[in-house]
Amino acid sequence: MTDISTQKASRNVIFLVLVASLGYFVDIYDLLIFSIVRVKSLTDIGVSASEIKAQGTFIINVQMFGLLLGGILWGVLGDKLGRIKVLFGSILLYSIANFLNGFVHSVNMYALVRFVAGVGLAGELGAGITLVSETMSKEKRGYGTMIVAVVGLFGAVLANLVAKQFGWQKAYFVGGGLGILLLLLRMGTFESGMFKNAERSDVSRGNFFMLFTNGKRFLKYLYCILIGAPLWYVVGVLVTLSPEFGKALGAPQPLNAGDGVLYTYIGISVGDLIAGFIAQITKSRKITMVIFLLGSVICVAYYLNAKGITTSHFNWLCFIMGISVGYWATFVTIASEQFGTNLRATVTTTVPNFVRGALIPINGAFTYFTVKYGWIQSGYIMMILLTVLALFSLSQLKESFGKDLDYIEGMS
Repeated sequence: MTDISTQKASRNVIFLVLVASLGYFVDIYDLLIFSIVRVKSLTDIGVSASEIKAQGTFIINVQMFGLLLGGILWGVLGDKLGRIKVLFGSILLYSIANFLNGFVHSVNMYALVRFVAGVGLAGELGAGITLVSETMSKEKRGYGTMIVAVVGLFGAVLANLVAKQFGWQKAYFVGGGLGILLLLLRMGTFESGMFKNAERSDVSRGNFFMLFTNGKRFLKYLYCILIGAPLWYVVGVLVTLSPEFGKALGAPQPLNAGDGVLYTYIGISVGDLIAGFIAQITKSRKITMVIFLLGSVICVAYYLNAKGITTSHFNWLCFIMGISVGYWATFVTIASEQFGTNLRATVTTTVPNFVRGALIPINGAFTYFTVKYGWIQSGYIMMILLTVLALFSLSQLKESFGKDLDYIEGMS
């Protein structure tokens, strides 16, 4: 009887990892589709070539603002109502929004729909990682979150292929349809046992303000956000704005941001796989992060020094840069392991979305530097600044590999 129960529990865990992985797959597809179709879609709705960068930055900032608000909303609901409800509620919202995105015909409408999509996209990853972290054994949960990230990041690959083959409007329709299909997998998923225990207690759950009422807790939260900032700078600025960087580097042909995103995320998937194994071998997530943070600086420096960069060279560089910032699963797992069960979903959902939302001030700072120093020097300045902040933040966090997560955060 015990063997049967163990086998059933193992099957449940495998199914849960599968659902979380596919959810993140659709999440990444829908999150990055705008970066992939930015130029073509804005041109088709009447935006002039001179305005594409400004209007594209406006839309991506609105989407990121939606991620910030959605991160708080879904995180709090994840700790109050449960991880499963958030996992599928968020999928439903961003799927509907992305389907509607295929019908936009103005910049303002485009921005509004991307805002709604951003709110929906904010919930899936945090809920999925929290469920996996709380369900798997403390020694092996790193493998679970690694699988979620590796499978999920291939959503970027599909987004690029669909956009190239069928056009930007149908690419949005496919993204929405994939999310709706994913909801059918809800049957058979189960809630975290740790959450159920916390739900039966009188402890305050999902109290977002608890992160700010204790100085030590707030700094820990801030450090969790800062260690992930360099990754999103690479994707959101260096790769997304690759046509502009290509001009600054004297590229003989325009660089394609869609291809850049494709190869970057293939690299990130490979990097996440490598990072997961390094963490398991060294039994240290902090050592893993240091290796990748330092490696990413070297790779970005090579990219920014690639004079006369060709299309094929660019694609390879994006792949290599992707590997060097392939610590997304490790970074989110670190955040999940730093806090108690009553705040874990709030933290695990808000941290990656605050990192994504950090693209707003990062874009602002980068634009400021480009006016004074130009594109290439500004690229160096921002990467070095963000990496120094990430390394300092990492040094302030405790090693969390193998940590027992069955505990709660006190009010004080």
